Amino acid sequence: MTTDGFTTCLWFDGQAEEAAHHYASVFKNAAVGRVTRYTEAGPGPAGTVVTVEFTANGQKFVALNGGPEFKFTEAISFQIDCADQEEIDYYWTRLVEGGGEPGPCGWLKDRFGVSWQVVPGELGAMIADPDQEKATRAMKAMLSMGKLDLAELRKAHAGG
Repeated sequence: MTTDGFTTCLWFDGQAEEAAHHYASVFKNAAVGRVTRYTEAGPGPAGTVVTVEFTANGQKFVALNGGPEFKFTEAISFQIDCADQEEIDYYWTRLVEGGGEPGPCGWLKDRFGVSWQVVPGELGAMIADPDQEKATRAMKAMLSMGKLDLAELRKAHAGG
């Protein structure tokens, strides 16, 4: 029997429970669920957390304490489509806090090394505008920013 949907598994090195609680505190429609622990069978020390199930924005995740073998890279990122500057500011601040790293063009890494794109939902339409001059202005503006400024993107797109 199969179920609809899928669950994203995030590999951590001992931070799975901390990360799950952090993400559940940042996003709406979020909660921490089942926590499983290593048994005497290993491979981790008995009683330590192996997985933590959680939801963020209604999406299912499992945080796995798999060890130091694998690290997050920018090859995989989560894009947050924001309705307005207030949302952009909120997510940017919450995801960078505690040791995250701001990056260019709306990208950042959180304190766990997970990459995020915090973007206004309308950005895609701006940079794909059939009017190439508008699209180019919006793209140039985006490329000059760290955290995205929606008013400046709109201004650039409009030609102002």
